[in-house]
Amino acid sequence: MSAVLPLVRVAVIAVLGWLLLLAATSGLDPYTVSIIGFVGTNIILAVSLNITNGFVGLFSLGHPAFMTLGGYLTAILVMAPARKAVMLKSLPDVLVAQQWPFFPALLVGGLFAAAAATLVGFPVLRLRGHYLAVATLGLIFIVQSFAVNMSGLTRGALGLSGLPALTSVSWVYLFAVVTVYVSWRLKHSSLGRTMLAIRENELAAACLGIRVARTRVMSFALGAFFAGVAGGLWVHLVTLISPHSFTFLLAFQLVVMVVLGGTGSITGAVLVAVVLTVATEALRPAEEAAGLFGASQMTIAVVVVLVLIFRPAGLFGSAEPNLFAWLHRGARASLPTSNP
Repeated sequence: MSAVLPLVRVAVIAVLGWLLLLAATSGLDPYTVSIIGFVGTNIILAVSLNITNGFVGLFSLGHPAFMTLGGYLTAILVMAPARKAVMLKSLPDVLVAQQWPFFPALLVGGLFAAAAATLVGFPVLRLRGHYLAVATLGLIFIVQSFAVNMSGLTRGALGLSGLPALTSVSWVYLFAVVTVYVSWRLKHSSLGRTMLAIRENELAAACLGIRVARTRVMSFALGAFFAGVAGGLWVHLVTLISPHSFTFLLAFQLVVMVVLGGTGSITGAVLVAVVLTVATEALRPAEEAAGLFGASQMTIAVVVVLVLIFRPAGLFGSAEPNLFAWLHRGARASLPTSNP
């Protein structure tokens, strides 16, 4: 019973938040709604990357590769059979004849990305530090090369366009809540403490009997699953995907979100993902008007340098601050005090 109550509480809060979000977005224009969708997608990506980079200490840049895998498979599964027969000549007949609903297609896309992460995880995760970063960065180019050259399955450099706009604010919100909840429960579980132990001292963790390789691959695959789901959501938000939809620039943007928020802090990853996404989109019209293209990236780069100088651990470090503590303090202060 004690294990059910927190889940019920989270479900109630999530439903109330969903209703408030629907009410807030009901009168907005499609562009603003799409920005909210990008915010939610970046929350999924930043929090899932935090599982790999923050909890276990793996410096991975491979999220765009897993987004590409999940995005392509989700798009193929939900595409009409008639279009697949014309556009994707080498696609197996089993996939050509099927048209899946959006939700199971997203899950299968995420599982496909997780399977790919598990396959490459055992050899790649033997590397450390910047060697691992270079290896996972190479994974992005490998996946892009496959997508370009396997034109019978992916339509090559042309990509898949005219996809149905299935991603809504509700879908993005649902998976953002699930990602944050799973990450939160993981961090405060025995497995999460095992991951944090590996991050702090891998040799000491191994001496205590922790299976380091298995735990590293597990975190890598879990992060890839949510990245694949985010790829499917992104694809059906912009209604197209190409081999170069998710590049290494996105990988560095996600790392910036994790580093600025605090390596291992879920709250920090969420807040920075929201702020950076909104700030980038808000500065874009000013860039175009003034002709200062790239000004937002330079501004973010300066902020990153300043944070690394004055607060190397990020905004919150590995902690999860109580953002609503001021409400409790205000409630206690408003209570009448009784004189003895």
